[in-house]
Amino acid sequence: MTGPAIKAVVIGASAGAVQALLTILPVLPLDYALPVLVVVHVPPDRDNALVPLFQSKCRLPVKEAEDKETLIGGVVYFAPSDYHLLVETKGALALSMDEPVNYSRPSIDVLFESAADAFETALVGIILTGANHDGAAGLKAVVAAGGAAIVEDPAEAYADAMPRAALQACPDATVMNLNAITSYLSTLGTA
Repeated sequence: MTGPAIKAVVIGASAGAVQALLTILPVLPLDYALPVLVVVHVPPDRDNALVPLFQSKCRLPVKEAEDKETLIGGVVYFAPSDYHLLVETKGALALSMDEPVNYSRPSIDVLFESAADAFETALVGIILTGANHDGAAGLKAVVAAGGAAIVEDPAEAYADAMPRAALQACPDATVMNLNAITSYLSTLGTA
């Protein structure tokens, strides 16, 4: 998967997300150069406990994304509960209260589609475990823009519906287990 220089990574996950992300994000090195944007389906009626959990586990700074914030390399951004997270073409983040997509707000599709518009060939989209179809259309947008598509191996995912839907939408996506995804990302974002 070599090609244009990658400028950002987007990750989407749902059921089983915490365990999958705990395999990947804490391993990323302190000198990691890429911004990592993450959407996990979090119920809208409760505080997002993901940020404090991952702040305590990761070497990289981890934060909840803020509206109009400039995207910075080496930071992990989580979508806030009950907001869509988008990337604007100038590299700023945006939050939206638009209607849920695939019954979800934040929606993986919304993040992936906006990031594909912003980064085109310089984007890696990763779909992890999940029990619905959110992310399939978004990953297809990443591929259509020339970005790289990675899907967690459905046979190893906690919930295989989301990876299977992503592969149905993007049959040429690279299938990897969590350890392979971690290794790939680690080499991608370091000098």
